[in-house]
Amino acid sequence: MKDKLSKLKSLIKKYGILKTIKKLLNYIWSKIVITFNSLNVLRNKKINRLLNEFINKGDYDRIIVWCSNFGWDVPLFQRPQHISLNLSKQKCLVFYEVTHFTDKVKDLKKANENLILVNLENIKMRKMLFSKLKSVTKPKYIQIYSTDWKMKLSELKEYISMGFKVIYEYIDEINPILTGTKEIPINIEEKYHYMLKDVENVYVVVTADKLKEDIIKSRGEKNLVFASNGVDYEHYKNINNNFKFDKDFKNILSQNKPIVGYYGAIAVWFDYDMVKKLAIERPDINIVLIGSKYDDSLEKSGIEEIDNVYFLGTRNYNVLKNYANCFDVCTVPFLINDITKATSPLKIFEYMALGKPIVTTAMDECKKYKSIYIANNSEEFINMIDIALKLDKKKNNEYFKILEKEAIENSWQNKAKEIVKFLQSVE
Repeated sequence: MKDKLSKLKSLIKKYGILKTIKKLLNYIWSKIVITFNSLNVLRNKKINRLLNEFINKGDYDRIIVWCSNFGWDVPLFQRPQHISLNLSKQKCLVFYEVTHFTDKVKDLKKANENLILVNLENIKMRKMLFSKLKSVTKPKYIQIYSTDWKMKLSELKEYISMGFKVIYEYIDEINPILTGTKEIPINIEEKYHYMLKDVENVYVVVTADKLKEDIIKSRGEKNLVFASNGVDYEHYKNINNNFKFDKDFKNILSQNKPIVGYYGAIAVWFDYDMVKKLAIERPDINIVLIGSKYDDSLEKSGIEEIDNVYFLGTRNYNVLKNYANCFDVCTVPFLINDITKATSPLKIFEYMALGKPIVTTAMDECKKYKSIYIANNSEEFINMIDIALKLDKKKNNEYFKILEKEAIENSWQNKAKEIVKFLQSVE
């Protein structure tokens, strides 16, 4: 209950009272709808038939149930969706848990060959799925995020007792700032400590060297695989040159100034002071921030009061690339702390695929790539931006070749292959 109250306070802080009330009402209504759907006899017969087709007739080597409150149809298509989609293309039958906040899936829906969206809050749906999976002799896995605060440890242990192994995606420092609560939620903390002990049943996927070191120190290298974030290369190369931008962005483009851009979460780990300094010292450029406010740090920073800084809010994943393609330089201006030292910024690989010069602060996972200009302080950051703005595809062709090479090497397909390769080695 304490975790839920802390989460509620965080939502109010993030969205305000009215929007939070609306979300809570939507949640209550969705629960009513889910209960009604679970009692629909005719629908349940259809689900039963579909499950038999997926499980008994599908061409796959293993089953993975992705348990998460992340959702599928969210504005930013991120690691959970990309990994699941690419696992399904490599002979894994993936059941991906949806949420009532983002997805209109009453029970189940086929998203792709070997990728099924399932509403596990539908009790009937859940019972039918796991009842049928009991008889499957192929390897079975429950895949979870380290930041998942919904699943209890007791539930995870129950899956293990049913013959499932666990794929634990250790994707971030375990920190209350990331969970949006005052303290680390008990469900996150308990699963984390259990993972450190159960080396036989829990397989760990890490996304950053710092997280890998943490695991090795506590439980050794057994059943551990490294798979950082990646990019859907083809998606980011397919730019719509006829895309119609919204009025706000058209206004920015009409100024004909170079654009230094960022997209992603806007939160306390964002270096507002450094970006402010850039904006003030380089009034001849525009700074564009696209993304969702993770907390109230943007308002507190006062950065929106600067004339050449524009915060545009979120843009859907499918059209975001068209906006970012207008950036002259792409950046990740994060503070360096325990959270960002363990972060594999997904957006750097997308920036690479777009073929845009990249400037970031000195995050460990960014230092690995030749295509990224690394800044250790505000002065270096501004200097690197100046250098990046002067890059020319004809004069600096080698740099842009490196961008493309590193983007291709870090495709989501390759990340999923690393996970499948590991699973094959232990099956």
